[in-house]
Amino acid sequence: MSDRYGCRFALAVPRLVGIVLSLGLSGCGLVNKMAGNSIAGVMEATSDVWASDEDPELVCESLPFALSTVEGLILRQPGSERFLLTAAKAFTQYAYVCVETDAILLEAEEYERSRQQEERALRLYLRAQRYGMRGLAKKYDGIAEQLSVDPDSAVARTTVKDVPLLYWAAASWGAAISLGKDRPDLIADLPAVIAMMRRILELDEAFGDGAVHDLFIMIEGLPANMGGSPEKAREHFERALVLNGGRLASTYATYATSVMLPEQNRERFERLMLEALAVDPDDFPSYRLQNLIVQRRARYMLDHVDDYFVE
Repeated sequence: MSDRYGCRFALAVPRLVGIVLSLGLSGCGLVNKMAGNSIAGVMEATSDVWASDEDPELVCESLPFALSTVEGLILRQPGSERFLLTAAKAFTQYAYVCVETDAILLEAEEYERSRQQEERALRLYLRAQRYGMRGLAKKYDGIAEQLSVDPDSAVARTTVKDVPLLYWAAASWGAAISLGKDRPDLIADLPAVIAMMRRILELDEAFGDGAVHDLFIMIEGLPANMGGSPEKAREHFERALVLNGGRLASTYATYATSVMLPEQNRERFERLMLEALAVDPDDFPSYRLQNLIVQRRARYMLDHVDDYFVE
């Protein structure tokens, strides 16, 4: 039986980074900064194109170079909030779309390879989380340390402008915890993640078409001894559907795997997965690739549903 299934993330990947990179990152400071900003501009401008892509394999083949490029930019401008946010977002997306999905699809046939990919996804999520926290720390000195002792006070300083960094740091952190339920060091971080998510609700609930509610579904789907609550998960599920209009397959799939699977409610699980598959990826072009990936995972889990439920 498996209860491994991540939360949703929109995909945004640069296509032309290499061309811009060749224009001059080896020069002096001003040239470096101008070239870096040009690359960042290309990455941001093409994000919608990649998010609407219909070829996951093409995206996964292209992403590693983009990730290396972003890290190269950070080496040159370590204090750039823009680059740190891009890294947090891109590593999270790559871990989910390409690596964790691979782990799920390999589980039945290549178990050991599946476990290796799952562990790799966890490491990538933590890498993304570190970039996100570095971005927040640039603006709020000592926020990482404060999150460990007084999470609510730590995030109270943040503003609506910080929502993207808060989201991607929390999303990557929460995904790592979801994969690492057997790691006490990760479980101990859960209050910090929840505080960040609550702050997003306060500042901009509609960010990413209500993406934070999908995170809450995943977190509230954790066992009761870890603070999870099926009732609260259902409330976030219903609110997410309101905010995204039911056009995101991930909301149905996350609720199915985070709540119905642990409860061993097979009938409800299958019905939710079928609802995820019924979503038309072309109906919401900016989330086309995300919907396709979620549906690929949902289809696999339905095909192997006997492996997830005990009669």
